[in-house]
Order: sequence, then C-alpha cells, then structure tokens
Amino acid sequence: MKNQKKLALVLSVGLGLNVLAGCTTSEPVFQSATIESGEWVSSLNTDKAAYAPGDKVKFTLTLQEKVKEGSLLIQYKHLDDQVEEQEVTLSDSQEVTWEWTPEKEDFKGYMAEVYVKDGKDVVDHQNIAVDVSSDWSKFPRYGYLADFFEMEEGEQEAIIDKLNRFHLNGIQFYDWQFKHEKPLKMENGEVAQTWPDIANREVSKKTIENYIELAHEKNMKAMNYNLLFGSYENFEEEGVKKEWGIFRDPDMDDQDKHPLPENWASDIYLMDPSNEGWQEHLINAEKEVFDHLDFDGWHVDQLGDRGVLWNGQGKTIDLAQTYVPFLQRAKAELDVDFVMNAVSQYAQGYIASQAPVNFLYSELWDGHTTYDSLKKVIDQNLKYSKGELNTVLAAYMNYDLSNSKGEFNAPGVLLTNSVIFASGGAHLELGENMLSKEYFPHKNLEITDELNDQLTSYYDFTVAYENLLRDGAEEVEKEVSIEGQEVTASPELGALWSFVKKKDKQEIIQLINFTDAASMEWRDNDGSQPEPSVKEELKVTLKTDGDVDKVWTASPDLYEGSAMELEFKQKGDSLQFTLPSIKYWDMVVLEYK
Repeated sequence: MKNQKKLALVLSVGLGLNVLAGCTTSEPVFQSATIESGEWVSSLNTDKAAYAPGDKVKFTLTLQEKVKEGSLLIQYKHLDDQVEEQEVTLSDSQEVTWEWTPEKEDFKGYMAEVYVKDGKDVVDHQNIAVDVSSDWSKFPRYGYLADFFEMEEGEQEAIIDKLNRFHLNGIQFYDWQFKHEKPLKMENGEVAQTWPDIANREVSKKTIENYIELAHEKNMKAMNYNLLFGSYENFEEEGVKKEWGIFRDPDMDDQDKHPLPENWASDIYLMDPSNEGWQEHLINAEKEVFDHLDFDGWHVDQLGDRGVLWNGQGKTIDLAQTYVPFLQRAKAELDVDFVMNAVSQYAQGYIASQAPVNFLYSELWDGHTTYDSLKKVIDQNLKYSKGELNTVLAAYMNYDLSNSKGEFNAPGVLLTNSVIFASGGAHLELGENMLSKEYFPHKNLEITDELNDQLTSYYDFTVAYENLLRDGAEEVEKEVSIEGQEVTASPELGALWSFVKKKDKQEIIQLINFTDAASMEWRDNDGSQPEPSVKEELKVTLKTDGDVDKVWTASPDLYEGSAMELEFKQKGDSLQFTLPSIKYWDMVVLEYK
C-alpha cells in the first residue's frame, strides 16, 4: 500500500488533462485539488519488468474498497509528452486489469499516470513506469536472490512479484553453487536434489529451477554467480591441479586464498585465470550448469587487487590482464550473457574496453566512499567503454548499522540512489531484502513500508526517464544559480549540487539536496544521515544556448514522478524560472526550439 500523503494535483503546472473536472481537453486549467495518494489504491503493477517492442502491457490495480460509478483515466507519457489516453470503467471488483500496447520503438521509457475517479471526482493518483527494451543490458536494473532452501512456490512468487514492481530486469543468483570449481553437484548423471553452499546452507534444485522460471515469466534474466578463479581447499578431488594456482611466493608454498569463517565449507583458494588448464576446467563446469539449468548468463566475480602474485611456473603475474582472455574464451564456448564485477574498479579499464560483457558492474569500497565518487565511477565507466556500456553499482548501505537488528535509514538510501540514478547508473540493492553487506544473505536491517514506497517511486522514475538519464546524454559545463541557495558543481555539505547534460535539443539539469546532510559519505555507515527539509519556490537562473521552447521538471519525491511544465522568462541568453520544491532530487529539462 502506498504511503498515504497529501498530494496536490496542480494542473496549472502541467499534470495533464483537466481530470478533476472530468474534461478530456489538453488545455491547462488553473485550479488545484488535494487528494490522499494511496487512500483508494492498494497496489498498481505491470505483468513484466520490461517489454519487447510490440508487446502488450498488462496492468493490475487493486483498490482498498469499491468505487461507486468509478473509472480510471490513464495518461501514457514519454518524458513530458502524452502519447495516449485510456479510460477504464471500474466494475464491482476491487481489482481491475487492462492492457496497453506502446509504440514499437525500441529502448523507450514511459510513465503510466493512473487517476481514480469516483463519478467526476478524482480520488486517487498513482503512477507506474514501463520499459520497452529488446535487450536488458541497454538499461540494466539488477537485483539478487540469495536464499535457495526448499520453500513454498507462493513465497517465491511473492519475492519475484516484489522485484518485478521495481522493474528489475536481471537477477543475480548469489552463492547458489555447490563449489566454485564444481558449481553443480551431480549424482548418477543427474543434478542432485539438494546440496550445501559455501556457508553450509542448504540449496534446493527445485527452488532454483522455480526462481529461474518465475524470473523468465517477468522477462527478467537469471544470472548464475561464480568466481572466475575460486576453488575449495580439496580442489584436487575435482581434477584441479595445484600448479594452476596463484601464489604469494615464487616457490608455490603459499597459495593465495580468501579466508572464510571456520564453520563454512572452505576458504577460497585462487587459481590463475590465464592458465589454459584452469580455463578448460571451469568453462566445462559452467557448460554443465547451462546444460542442466536454464540460466541466461554468468555473473563473474573477482576479489580486487591481490598484490604481488606468482603463477605455477614461478613467474610474476599481472592478475588484471588475465581476466579479458578468460572471458573471451568463456564467451566463445558458452555463448551466454556475461557481467563481471570490478571490485573497487580493479581491471575495469580492461573489462570495459575488451571483454564481452553486457554492462559494467562496480563493487565500491574504501577508494570510493563519497557521493562524488559514485558519479565519477559511472562517468569513468562510460569513458572506458566509449559510451557503449551502462553501469550497475554494488554499493552496500548502512554497513555498520546492520551489525545489529534495525531498519535501513531512508535518507541515506534515498540520497545515494539520487546520486546514482541522476548520474545514469543503477544500484544493485534489492532482493529478498536490501543489501547492507557484501555477503548477500545478511539481513539484519528491514525496509520500512515508507521506504519501500519511496524506492518504488525512484525505480519508476529511473525507468520512465531512462532516455534522459542513461541514453547518451553528454555532460556540459553550465552554472546554475538559485536565489538564496548555494549551488555547487560537486557535492558539498550545506549546498545544492547541480550538473547538466545535453542530448539533442534538450538540456537536463540534475539538482541534489545536501543542504541538511551530516556527511558526504554515501554508505551512511551508522544510519545517521538526516532527512532533508523541503525547499520551496526556488528562483533559478542560468545561461542558455539558444531560444528555449519549454521548461519542465520531474522528481521521484513529488507527484509520483509526473512531469510538470514550468513557466519561464528568457531575456537574451538568461533564463529564469521558479522550481516548486526540492527534497532529495529534482530533474529540470530545457527544450530548445
């Protein structure tokens, strides 16, 4: 259920048709009304996370109670332009479904704005985004699963339905495997029904198969997680040779390893990704996985910079340079999707420019602790890939707070997402729970209902406006001034941060509010980042590069993310307009003639 909050539908700033008066004209009307968002609507969903061009979108809306003589007015928007309108009569049921077929153009985001009418009166307003994309890696939105014990199918369906509401189009199956060097446990030529994972938690084959099937029904990709160079202590029992390893000394006395708790199955012993024997062994093991389970790809993990290392021939090895040849061979032999983790950006330059990966994935640690570093990593990855690959950041929130039971701190989460999404990235954070540690099953912190609703709006926003946020806009230098406010070109305590990108005839201004922030570290380790106060009636001035035709704004914090046209004044190259408000993040778009 949506958090019940006062929602002023101010039609004079462009929320669309005069729905309050029951009118179907596009003429703007200077009136407003206040309704309770979520008072009538319990939930609003689509049947898939993304759609191929030409596919029908099926919507389901559930009401808190029946609406007498009710109807739905749905306005389908691409950015701030209405592309279609639809009216649906409400029956006696509290659940209503309808369909809509978007335009056949590929890689396009939409917002469906749904107004609930009781007679002629609008009593509720809810939005939901739609992504039309034939390839998930164009606009990757990545989630995870980490529990694979035997469970009821209904429980699995509820988890996938939840991830679908966030439009996640890819799911990382974390630590599902039996052993890193032998991910699939086989018995008498068949996949075993159960096996222990590395933490000695039980994994059910049936659960994995069902999750994959459920993900595919929602048009989500299922990605099989595994290291590219990990083995258990007894790796020789699986046909792995010690001389394939990487070592801390040239005499092979000290094999590099990643230590794990004593009650786990094993520490992880590291192998040389450039060794052809190891390549053949692990790629064949992965072939066995794809032969028996319907995974779509391999999420390849690493462990970051390991320092000075030697191979089995006693020669020093540059680990970063071994990843690309391994991935190229794996792609040629497996022909599946690939994503590779760049831990603290280790080897990302090689991965982005040479490896056959679908998008870039960066797990951020001590070298990237500030809000500014989030944007810099996303920008760096675009540069590495010559603008071809978008980025997902594995960025774990409230790390220290999650050492004990509690709740995620919403302001910390929302500020971090504001920076990541405004910069054009996505955030790996949502699965059965939300990530606070690198060990995904860790779940001491809960997502409050209010934060869940806020995150829903943020994910709707990043989908609806993906063509501005993640689709080739290039940054430009432009100073933005706001009367009575400090506006900075990089994130600073006590200021509004602004940066500007340009695409075709549009300039996209991002504004993020750090005026009340207590820290500029995105992780919000102890959960102390305060909720920002809302700033209203912001008088904005900036220089333009020509004649402006339209100014509009949208925010995940306001009006369910709906676009609102703004009045403006232009004199020469100076443009002025008033921004209604900002809480965490606002986007303003200038459209030139």
